[in-house]
Amino acid sequence: MCDTHNSMGGTHPDEDVRELAAALLEVSAMLVRQMPNRYGMTLTTMSTLGRLEREGPMRITALAAAEGVTQPSMTQLVQKLQRAGLLIRLPDPQDGRVCLVEVTEAGRTMLAQRRRDGQDWLGERIAALPVGERDELDAAVRAALPIVRQVTRPLKHPAAQPDTIASPRK
Repeated sequence: MCDTHNSMGGTHPDEDVRELAAALLEVSAMLVRQMPNRYGMTLTTMSTLGRLEREGPMRITALAAAEGVTQPSMTQLVQKLQRAGLLIRLPDPQDGRVCLVEVTEAGRTMLAQRRRDGQDWLGERIAALPVGERDELDAAVRAALPIVRQVTRPLKHPAAQPDTIASPRK
């Protein structure tokens, strides 16, 4: 007879996966909720600016879809960030009827400062841990980070894949 009990305390693999997901979400939520926010910006605002910094100029429709908000909501956010000097609108070189939005240098500077604030805040707390706990946290995060990056990438759905396999280039 197989033993279906495992180290996470569950008895079914799906239950274990849900427990692990809940634990990761709890860690993420704790960090996000406690992070200093001297700029008073929402998570959606920070996420939007960060996405534009990482991925480059985007159409508002694509940005709204990527951030999981409606186009009218994204349009309002873009207008607010544009007034604050954190974003600019550019003509889309492929379609002059629409605009792209891009992070300004002021937006990049604010994002960098926000990251430094978070690193300083969390660094103070980590430094206060006993050395053994700090070492355990270091090892756990270094082991988990590549895996977390992997599981947070968009899933590739089989239906989206072409039916034919391209032959290797010579």
